[in-house]
Amino acid sequence: MADVNRFKAALAAGQPQIGLWVALASANVAELLGHCGYDWLLIDGEHAPNDLPLMQAQLQAMQAGGSHAVVRIPVGEVWMVKQALDIGAQTILVPMVDTAAEAAEMARAMRYPPAGIRGMGAALARASRFGMDTDYVTTANGQVCLLVQLESRKALENLDAICAVDGVDGVFIGPADLSADMGFPGNSGAPQVQAAIADAMTRIVASGKAAGILVGGAEAGQRAVAQGATFVAIGSDVGVLRQGAQALRAAMDAT
Repeated sequence: MADVNRFKAALAAGQPQIGLWVALASANVAELLGHCGYDWLLIDGEHAPNDLPLMQAQLQAMQAGGSHAVVRIPVGEVWMVKQALDIGAQTILVPMVDTAAEAAEMARAMRYPPAGIRGMGAALARASRFGMDTDYVTTANGQVCLLVQLESRKALENLDAICAVDGVDGVFIGPADLSADMGFPGNSGAPQVQAAIADAMTRIVASGKAAGILVGGAEAGQRAVAQGATFVAIGSDVGVLRQGAQALRAAMDAT
C-alpha cells in the first residue's frame, strides 16, 4: 500500500507547513536537514545540479528524518513526472505552469489509469518498494500531491482556471520569475509585484486549493502564513550555509 502522504493531508486540513529549499545536491545535506524540524524539504531539479539518481539518493537519505520530500522537476514533462514518482517522491512541484491545460496534463501524469496516464511500471520502482507493495498501483493515486508553480503574468491571467483543475493540490507562487516577467528582475519587493502576489494568494485560497511561496526568513514566512499561505519555504540550504559561513568569519574579525 502507498504510504500516507502526510504533507497532502496537512494541506487539505489547512495546517501550515514550513519548508526549506535543498539545492546543494548532496545526500548528506538532505539527511542533516531532515532532522532539523522542517515539515517539508524541496529537492530542486530545476536550478540545482541534480540528476535522477542523485535525487533518489536524497530521498533515501531524508527517509530517517521527519521532513516530507517534495521534488521539483526541471520542466513540466510527463516522463519527468513518471520518473520522479517512481523513485519514491509523492509530492511533485512543476515549474512554469501557465495554463489550465498544462496543469491538467500534469495532473494526468501523476495518476494511474483510468484517472491518468502514469505508466504501470511500479514493480521495478522504489515507489512500490521494488514490487513488495503489491497493491501500490491501486492506492497511489490517493496519496500523490501535485503542486504547480505560478511564475508569469500569463499564469496570473489563468489562475482561476488553473485552480479549478481536478488533481491540482496547491499553487506555488515563484516571486523571482514573476517579478522578472512583470518587468522587475531581481526586485520581487516592488509594490506592483507584491500586490500581484497578494491578489494571487487571495484567489488561490478562495478556490479551496493550498497556496505556497518561497520567502527569505522567518519574519517573511510568518507574514505569508498570515496572508493565507499553507506551505511556505523560508530559505535554502545554500543561503543558510553562505550566511552562517560569512557571519562566522566576520565574528572572528570583530573579536
